Amino acid sequence: MDPAKLIGKHGSRFKLMHVKDLRKGAAINLTGGAPDEDSVAVGQGQINWPAVVKAAQAAGIEYYFIEDEAKNAVEQIPKSLRYLESLKF
Repeated sequence: MDPAKLIGKHGSRFKLMHVKDLRKGAAINLTGGAPDEDSVAVGQGQINWPAVVKAAQAAGIEYYFIEDEAKNAVEQIPKSLRYLESLKF
């Protein structure tokens, strides 16, 4: 499901959100889990982050947690932060 649409429909039920991106072409399933090697820095994968963050702000989500299980998460997290800080919508 499109995460922005999901937040638009149910977002008022939540105050926090995990922020995670998956490499382009990675298989998507409905479990919420993915292999660690599919984790990429936020903004480098397949999620439409401007739409998701816009929907989250409209829904009143207050807290965002970067979730990155990649082996190189230490390098990816600063890239994710810079990307999120640069978002304009």
